Amino acid sequence: MDWGSFVLLTGSFTVIMLMVQRAEQRRRLVVALFMLVIGILIQRYAASWGLHTEVQLGFVVALVLNFLFWLLIGRYNPVGSSDDIQVLGLDD
Repeated sequence: MDWGSFVLLTGSFTVIMLMVQRAEQRRRLVVALFMLVIGILIQRYAASWGLHTEVQLGFVVALVLNFLFWLLIGRYNPVGSSDDIQVLGLDD
């Protein structure tokens, strides 16, 4: 097992899942579809190098890490709306 590839794949899958998890509710489907395409491209590239075990384990570890992030942080800090953003120093 190639540990460097495993860590790189785990990190990339974790970032992809985290971006979908923390996307704004109205834009979540678009972000999920875009990240799905990127995830498939990463999986195909890694499979072409024969890293099947690393891809599968990296995906499972990324799922566990994202679940833990949601459990410890995401539930108590929900994603805000872009309508709620206030720019400091802007006089309307």
